[in-house]
Amino acid sequence: MSEVATSQDRSQTDRSEAELDRLAELAEDVIRRARTAGASQAEVAASIDTGLSVNVRLGEVETVEHTRDRGFSLTVYFGQRKGSASTADLHPDSIQATLDQACAIARFTEADPAAGLADASRMATSFPDLDLWHPWDIDTTRAIELGLEIEDAGRAHAGISNSDGASVQAGQGVSVYANSHGFVGRERGTRHSLSLALIAGDEDGMQRDYWYDSVRAAGDFMSAKALGDKAAERTLARMGARSLSTRQCPVLFVPELARGLIGHLLGAVSGGALYRRASFLLDHVGKPVMPAWLNINERPQLLRGQGSGSFDAEGVATRDSALIEGGVLARYVLGSYSARKLGLESTGNAGGIHNLIVDSGSADHSQDNFAGLLQRMGTGLLVTEVMGQGVSTVTGDYSRGASGFWVENGQIAYPVEGITIAANLREMLAGILAVGTDVDRRSHILSGSILLERMTVAGE
Repeated sequence: MSEVATSQDRSQTDRSEAELDRLAELAEDVIRRARTAGASQAEVAASIDTGLSVNVRLGEVETVEHTRDRGFSLTVYFGQRKGSASTADLHPDSIQATLDQACAIARFTEADPAAGLADASRMATSFPDLDLWHPWDIDTTRAIELGLEIEDAGRAHAGISNSDGASVQAGQGVSVYANSHGFVGRERGTRHSLSLALIAGDEDGMQRDYWYDSVRAAGDFMSAKALGDKAAERTLARMGARSLSTRQCPVLFVPELARGLIGHLLGAVSGGALYRRASFLLDHVGKPVMPAWLNINERPQLLRGQGSGSFDAEGVATRDSALIEGGVLARYVLGSYSARKLGLESTGNAGGIHNLIVDSGSADHSQDNFAGLLQRMGTGLLVTEVMGQGVSTVTGDYSRGASGFWVENGQIAYPVEGITIAANLREMLAGILAVGTDVDRRSHILSGSILLERMTVAGE
C-alpha cells in the first residue's frame, strides 16, 4: 500500500450504474430496431470511458488531459450475410445512421457459413462481482503533485542527468454487450497507472530507462519514492553498456518480457492464425509444445485481475481452463467464428485471452526467485529489453534486437546493448528450463522470469 491512494468508490458508483442502465436500454432498443429492419440476428457493444492524464517533466507541468470517450458498434446478420458499423456519437441521429449503414452493408455482402452470433446456450448467466471497480478520487492538483513526487525521487539519484517525464493516469469505463439472443452483459472497471522515464549520461554516453505501475485500485500502487528509485536504478545500471561477440548461451527473460514470449505462443494457437493456416503450431492440440513440468491455466474470474471478466466479447461465459497441461497443448484460443471455421467450439476467448497464469517451477520442482534463476543460469544473457518485430507466427522464427546484462557465475557482470537474439519459437518453448516466482502482476499474462536453455546471441 502507498501514500498515493485517496478516498475511492464515492458518488461515481451511482453514476456508473446509471450509465450502464442507459447503455443497456440503448443496446436493446437498437437490436429491436435491427430486427424490425429485417436482420435475423444483431449484436451491440457500447461503452463510455473517462480519464485524467497528467504529464510532468523537469519539475514543470507538460500536459493535463481530461477524456470522455464514447463508443457504439453494431453488427447485423441477414442470414449469414454480415454488416458492421460504428460511431463515437450516442446521439439518436448518429445511432440511426449507424444502424442504416450496417444493414446496407449486410445486404450487399457475400454469405459466410461461419458468420453469426455465438450459440445461445453458451451465453453467460452468472455475473459475480470481480472487484474491478475502484474509481480514483484524484483531482488535477493532486495528480500533478504526485507526478512531481515521482520525478523528484528519481532525479535525486546521483548520475541521473535528465528526465523524460513522469505520468499519472486515472481511468474508468463502463460497457455493455447485448445481442438478439436476449443477452445483456454489463461491465465496469478501472485502470490507473504511474510511470517515470529517466536519462543518465557521462563522457562515455547516455542511457535511458523507465518504470511503471498499473493497478485496478490506487491503493495497490507502489509508493511514489519506490517507483522513482526503481526507474533511477534501472537507468544507472545501463551505464557502460557494451556489445558481445557472437555466441550461443542460456538466456533469461525478465517477467515483463517473459509474458511477451507467452504472447507469441498465444498468437500461434489463436483461431485467426489457425484457420488461415498461418501458425507453426497447426494441428498441435494434444501434442507436447513445452516441458512436461510446465502448466499454463486461464483464470478469467480472478478478483482485481487485469484481464478478468465473466463473459467474452460475444457474451460466452468464461471459465477456468488449462491451455498447457503437463507441457501438452490442451486447446486452442477461439471465438465462435474461428471455432466454426475449424469445426470446433468457442473457448470463450472472443476478444482475447483472460488472465493467464504460468506456473513457476522447473524439472526438479524447485521454486526459484530471480536470484535463484541467475544462479541456475550460471553464465549467460539476462534480457531486459527487446526491439523490432522479427517474430514469425507462421514459421516460428524469432530474431530481435536486445539489451540487458551479461551474467557470470550467477552474478550480473556488466550491461550489454547492440546485440540480436535469435532462435525458433518451437525450440524456445520446448527449451524452457525454469519459470521464476517473480511474477509481474501488471498484465493479464501472469508469469515470472523465464530461463531458456539456449539462443544465438549476435553482436560484434
